[in-house]
Amino acid sequence: MAEPRTPSRSSSAGIPIDWGSLAPLRIKAKSLAEGIYAGTHRSVRKGPGVEFGGHRPYVPGDDLRFFDRRALLRHDRMMIREFETETDRALWLIVDGTASMAYRSPRAPGAKLAYGALIAAALARVALSTGDPVGLEWIGGRGVLHLPPSSGREAFDRVTGALEGAAAAGDASADEGAMDRAIAPVARRARRGSVVVLVSDLLDLPPGALSAFSALGAGGRGLVVLQVLDPTEADLGFSGQVRLRALEGNTVVETDAEEVRATYKARLAAITERWSTEIVARGGRLVEATTDKPPADVVREIVRAIAEARA
Repeated sequence: MAEPRTPSRSSSAGIPIDWGSLAPLRIKAKSLAEGIYAGTHRSVRKGPGVEFGGHRPYVPGDDLRFFDRRALLRHDRMMIREFETETDRALWLIVDGTASMAYRSPRAPGAKLAYGALIAAALARVALSTGDPVGLEWIGGRGVLHLPPSSGREAFDRVTGALEGAAAAGDASADEGAMDRAIAPVARRARRGSVVVLVSDLLDLPPGALSAFSALGAGGRGLVVLQVLDPTEADLGFSGQVRLRALEGNTVVETDAEEVRATYKARLAAITERWSTEIVARGGRLVEATTDKPPADVVREIVRAIAEARA
């Protein structure tokens, strides 16, 4: 039997995020983060293991704490001091923007991608508040913007703008390179001490997606996975005869919901267990959430997981 598919209609076109009651993203994410980052520690930016690494020209969004006034007098241009550290505290967000993430049942306040984007934006706000840079990569999606790690006042607006502008599109199960394209920039640039957070439903990903993502745990990087499911998707909340069509691929199933519910849930649990076992073996953690779960609870759980990964 094939892995469970998202119960909804099929579409190869980009599906804009149905924000439901989650919009606007910036305001909601800031509100979530304010109740969480007050107790977090600030990123270590000085002390043992930190060495001056030279200057570079200022670009909008740079942290003005590292603005070098003396260099301005000498070179008549704004310069930023850079430092080299033994560890990297960057937070990398990899968001699943494939078509299955567009699913929203009547029981949910928003689509899976909208919910995942809210969690990702709040995590970015928490990280930036402690001085840690944030980068963003995508699996699939249309209109997506890939962002290298950055910090400073404008970084949050860049991240939320990229999340708001994305539309769910693409079939990762038919595109084996989708996962590799998302992971490659992280593998090249993330150093020891950085944390990579994957936001996905974990459905219809390429066969090698788990091994490719878990490999990022090498070299002292931390791994956290947030599995986002719609509540109806999680418990197959239908009754009687149903006709289910996948958002990714062309699979159509006509069946009796009560008869297949136990098998469906067992297969879904097996996917989660397989990912959790592998990620935990790498010293990481998998967090499960449905889109009707309070986002603040999910953000707190992931923030704790990130702290544990860096401990």
